[in-house]
Amino acid sequence: MTDDTSVPLVELRSLAKHYGEGETRVDALKEVDLDLWAGEVVGLIGPSGSGKTTLLNLVGCIVEPSAGRVRLDGETVWDGKWLRPDLRSLRLEKIGFIFQFHNLLPFLDVTENVALVLDMAGAEKTEAFARAHELLDYLEVGHRKTAKPSSLSGGEAQRVAIARALANRPRIILADEPTAALDGERAGIVMDLLRKVAVEQSATVVVVTHDEKIWNRFDRIFSLRDGRIVTTESRRVPP
Repeated sequence: MTDDTSVPLVELRSLAKHYGEGETRVDALKEVDLDLWAGEVVGLIGPSGSGKTTLLNLVGCIVEPSAGRVRLDGETVWDGKWLRPDLRSLRLEKIGFIFQFHNLLPFLDVTENVALVLDMAGAEKTEAFARAHELLDYLEVGHRKTAKPSSLSGGEAQRVAIARALANRPRIILADEPTAALDGERAGIVMDLLRKVAVEQSATVVVVTHDEKIWNRFDRIFSLRDGRIVTTESRRVPP
């Protein structure tokens, strides 16, 4: 982990991903160079099949690249091969995931859903619950800490999902269509929360979205087509 603001939290060089070989080869992502910085919220947009989710999965170390280099929070994690033997621990340490559907476990209450991530990382139960309560209060859903997911509104459930993503204090937050199931007001609230996280916790937040109503919330927008970044709109100069 690095606190050097001159070093990007995500650094991609010539990143590529293909499936198959020969005539059946499909290039899902081609020669992507990208730097993402602490304190910014960026959007990935483009038509279905353009490479947005592939790029998110490569940054999230869920999919293995075909070529290129990936540096996360100052550490080279892929350069022709994985440089960490345990990808699960890498993801727990560096990355938080938020999805379109909150994916909260229905048989656990709100606190238990957030604490589960810390439990997986080996934290003591008291420590995990204290951290969960801290995050739920931070995201203004602390009053729902004993509720089951089925009793939450859509906006509340997404806040709990954000709390879960932040449990291990990752500085790279990856969100796949986090506002697609929300109306305009709730989508704005979620994006404001992600902005708060980026600024106050020196994180970078990357959002794959088709939701045009949140495009004005991004510092930069990268438009993908056929596996390449074809346009970049900058709204704020990164640190």
